Amino acid sequence: MKPVGRFLILFIPLLLAACATSPTGRNQLMMISEESAIVQSAQAYAQTMNDYEKKGQISHDQALINRVKRITGRLIYEALIMRPDTRNWQWSMQVIDDPKTVNAWSMAGGRMALYTGLIEKINPTDDELAQVLAHEISHALAKHTAEKMSVAMATSLGALAVAVATDSRTVAMGASTAAIVAITLPNSRAAETEADHIGMELAARAGYDPRAAVTLWQKMSKESGGSSYDFLSTHPSSGKRIEALDALVPRMMPYYEEQKPHPVYPL
Repeated sequence: MKPVGRFLILFIPLLLAACATSPTGRNQLMMISEESAIVQSAQAYAQTMNDYEKKGQISHDQALINRVKRITGRLIYEALIMRPDTRNWQWSMQVIDDPKTVNAWSMAGGRMALYTGLIEKINPTDDELAQVLAHEISHALAKHTAEKMSVAMATSLGALAVAVATDSRTVAMGASTAAIVAITLPNSRAAETEADHIGMELAARAGYDPRAAVTLWQKMSKESGGSSYDFLSTHPSSGKRIEALDALVPRMMPYYEEQKPHPVYPL
């Protein structure tokens, strides 16, 4: 049997065994566990932040940092209710001083970053900023980082099968590298829809107006113009998406209108 054939005999069962189910019942490819994704994300996050620190790009704007952490803290408090097991996560948020970058992202285990360009170019209200941050938290809650890492690794393993057949020196992508790549890989439409839905509910439960999800994406679409914003490259906006968010608003309003305190998780 040729080398590539032997490789595929092992590779295909691995893919079939790597099926999981998301919080909304969607099938997910999970070649690695969420626990492994969290460990690798911690290393990738530290490496990424160390690089920003060396470049002097960790924001020292205390007013902005306080605003972002206050909103994030309220959202995390609700996330802990949605998924109690995330109490063990090392939740963290860094504000990156990069006025040209309109972006935000999260990793497995609750590690997040927001770029000042999103604040400066979009000028979001607290309700709109909460939608961005809740969306990112939802990606982590729904294990989307592990899913994207799995897709990256599966793609790399596929390339390795070709390398084996051609005696190439190409090696498979490591989990730590996949964790970094997962930041820039776009989510699937299904994953984006999940994060939209979970994020709106999370924000509404934390006391942020769900109608802001609609105005946020309207702003994103309008302000981007011909620019290729990083956030829009991984979170594509469209008229249909805005319509879908608008349709969710009536279902989310009762959470928003509920009279209750909104504690802040300390970051």
